[in-house]
Amino acid sequence: MAAASIGGAAMAIAMAGRQNGPDVLLGMMAPLGATAISWVLIERTYKRDPQQLTALMVGAFGAKMVFFGAYVAAMFTLVGVQTVPFIASFTGYFIALYLTEALLMRRLFGGHGQ
Repeated sequence: MAAASIGGAAMAIAMAGRQNGPDVLLGMMAPLGATAISWVLIERTYKRDPQQLTALMVGAFGAKMVFFGAYVAAMFTLVGVQTVPFIASFTGYFIALYLTEALLMRRLFGGHGQ
């Protein structure tokens, strides 16, 4: 996930212009960090005790809601990111990385429910 995100960021910066690079990278960081951490926790929990996975995911959902809200607020109020590059990057990475996480979960669970 990290390698693909960094490669995608390099392409986005090339298209959006170097001046938007910091905003693109800041838009990528929170979704990448959240999905990387949650994926590690999901995988470990599933292998250790699959019955605990739902509780973990519910707790992680609440924590992510607070984290993402605080992160976006901090980016606009404290850092002063440019709106369009940041939101485009944040949204794109959020969707792509959570889709990737869902596909990884499908593989982890053995493709059950197909």
